[in-house]
Amino acid sequence: MSTPVRPPLSRPRDVLVGGVCLGMARHLGWSVRSVRVLAVALAVAGGAGILLYLWLWALVPLDEPVPGEEPGIRRRVPGAALAVGVAGAGALAAAILAPVDQRPLTSALLVVALGAGAAVAWSLGLDRSDPGRSVRYGVWVRSIAVALLILTGVVALVSRPSALNAVLGVGMVVLAVGVLAAPRAVALMTDLQDARTARVREEQRAEIAAHLHDSVLQTLALIQNRAGASSEVARIARAQERELREWLFAGDDPLVADLAAELREVAAAIELDYPARIEVVAAGESVSASPALVAAAREAMLNAARHAGGEVSVYVETSDAATDVFVRDRGAGVDLDTLPGDRLGIRESIIGRMTRAGGTATVRPGAGGGTEVHLHLEETSD
Repeated sequence: MSTPVRPPLSRPRDVLVGGVCLGMARHLGWSVRSVRVLAVALAVAGGAGILLYLWLWALVPLDEPVPGEEPGIRRRVPGAALAVGVAGAGALAAAILAPVDQRPLTSALLVVALGAGAAVAWSLGLDRSDPGRSVRYGVWVRSIAVALLILTGVVALVSRPSALNAVLGVGMVVLAVGVLAAPRAVALMTDLQDARTARVREEQRAEIAAHLHDSVLQTLALIQNRAGASSEVARIARAQERELREWLFAGDDPLVADLAAELREVAAAIELDYPARIEVVAAGESVSASPALVAAAREAMLNAARHAGGEVSVYVETSDAATDVFVRDRGAGVDLDTLPGDRLGIRESIIGRMTRAGGTATVRPGAGGGTEVHLHLEETSD
């Protein structure tokens, strides 16, 4: 008889506070109430339960998010609001006890300071990842905490004229100023940490890229040169080289793709299906990709890869007045006059498409053999 397999120890994403007791109950097969009673008993017994709870809260992983579910942890206990309530009770006690005795006033001010600090820390820490807590909720929590700190500081200053009350009152006001500056400080620290992480990742990626460039990428380039552009081995090696470069330099491409970037993506897709090596070279300023020009250039590259194969050159030249794209192959060449009437790839997909877009397309023999397709499109002003 096989023993039942326990579920892994993890914390759920819908919890009261931290989800530690619920995660332990699922893992051990106990009831949640039993685990919570045990946690309270250990907490009373010298504080060991508190340390154990915090340790498990920090180290036990969360459940994997459900597809379509908002990221973060939903906490049903409003910790920040409860801490503000404690600070409010302390402020009320300070206002009542201020004229009576110094010692209760000091204790009440300590309660206000701890409650307000806990509310701000909870709001800026745990509530930031809680999809059930809005930004307005956090602003209200921090605003009330600041108001309570300033109020109790004023009470301490005006209740009994003494040096201790002056120190306590000024300290409460300074703490209120710190609460006001806390969100900005947290944002700056987060940005600084993100910048450090990005810098470390960039350095690691640069080291990996340098190593791979000196080994794997050079080997793939050597395979392509030795095997020939038309061979299946060269095609696979070039596809692997491009995938490796895209992985290494992911995120370096501009957000808005220009004409040259579009043509390079088209060339990469064609190389996966045909034994050809397509080199795209661009000169001039970066321009946005015209759909008609990209489609016509794709058809020209596809024809060159399908019928000629081998080395195919694509040259893009841009200026303020016009954009020119040259697609050259080293095949047997093509004669438009001898093409059958049902061959519409060049006539319609290239020449016709460019004519409808207001440009021109010329198909002529290349200087060193093969075919050259010249696409020309004038720039239009709005």
